[in-house]
Amino acid sequence: MKQELRDLTRGPLGKQIFLFSFPLILSNLLQVLFNMADIAVVGRFAGPIALGAVGSTAILVSLFTGFLIGMSGGVNVLTALHFGARDKKALAETVHSAAILCALAGLAFLGFGVLFARNILALMNTKPELIDGAALYLRIYFLGMPALAVYNYGNAVFSAVGDTKRPLLYLSIAGALNVTLNLVFVIACGMDVAGVALASILSQYVSAALILLALLRRGGEDYGLRLRELRLSRSRSKAILRIGLPGGLQNAIFAIANLFIQVGVNSFDATMVAGNSAATNQDPIVYDVMAAFYTACGSFIGQNYGARRKDRIKKSFLISLAYSFGAGVLLGLGILAAGPQFLSLFTAEPAVVEAGMHRLRVMSLSYGISAFMDCTIAASRGLGKSLAPTVIVLLGSCAFRILWVYTVFAHFGTITSLYLLYAFSWAITAVAEIWYFLRVYRKEVAQL
Repeated sequence: MKQELRDLTRGPLGKQIFLFSFPLILSNLLQVLFNMADIAVVGRFAGPIALGAVGSTAILVSLFTGFLIGMSGGVNVLTALHFGARDKKALAETVHSAAILCALAGLAFLGFGVLFARNILALMNTKPELIDGAALYLRIYFLGMPALAVYNYGNAVFSAVGDTKRPLLYLSIAGALNVTLNLVFVIACGMDVAGVALASILSQYVSAALILLALLRRGGEDYGLRLRELRLSRSRSKAILRIGLPGGLQNAIFAIANLFIQVGVNSFDATMVAGNSAATNQDPIVYDVMAAFYTACGSFIGQNYGARRKDRIKKSFLISLAYSFGAGVLLGLGILAAGPQFLSLFTAEPAVVEAGMHRLRVMSLSYGISAFMDCTIAASRGLGKSLAPTVIVLLGSCAFRILWVYTVFAHFGTITSLYLLYAFSWAITAVAEIWYFLRVYRKEVAQL
């Protein structure tokens, strides 16, 4: 494949950010298809109980995958920073230390998930008729955690140096395999939840192998992976953990806070649980398109901060914010307009479709608000600040959501009052995150 590295410190920012983000959007959407294919196939061919079982695991899967994605965000920022500063030694040490750290995190999550899947589902008050299938799905799915960690690591490195097309190609291959295996395992072999989980992890290992091989083939480049240099650098490992660990913990704690939301959903009947499971497939479609612009924001700010191009830092933030806000609004409204048709992809039960529409009506009008929170967090991390944005999120969104469940939702007891907590928590957190970023920007960028 032709070299696709980009210098993010020169050229028209609006065009560059869009061109950088577009392959990321496609790549993120393909990752969404991994899970959507699971839900669609099991919902259409294995029935509402299997659909509810797989859907009941969504937040737990997000908890662990979110941590790995947050870790890779630290890899992305530091790789971009050293690449922009042309610091070859620091770049190589970061890439090799990150490979080990991410792989170890994936292995740790594999062990934890396999051992404690059923216990956690029981704590979530998962319906008795759903818990067996949900536990089986989780135990198989967690076998793929090391592969997911390696793919996200490789994606972070390539994105940081401006190559967003290569990860897209590899994920396209794995995505096609995932859909094919879903159909074979569920329809031909009758494996229902076990089949879709197995299809997912096999596809994840394919994408991980392809991106790891690509980094090894780039061994002659400063950002390439060389087996003889695989070791943990104390200083680089600390830097990766300083930025990546708060991001990973933020995503994980977000998921923990959302567990309380799932407990609230589980207080309704199985039809509402299944409808919620079908409707939550809207979230990753919208979030992951918006997330491409957050990645662009962090990469552009990281490279320009390393290159001391202060004139491009603020512009990178504002342009990325505008793109992500527009994507959230347009996609949310688009899916709402096609709500019943969208939900029918995952269930043939009219009652489940109607239950899912409760969620679509609220969430579709709320996504744009989240851009002001998440894009600002990415901008702060691009400047090397990760701990404070994480603390703000924990207080403004996570703690606030738990409080909402036990106050507002407990008072009204309606599904709409539960879903409204997303918009309110995003708005509160966004105000605080913007205040912090502007404060850091004035302090850090003024010194360049």
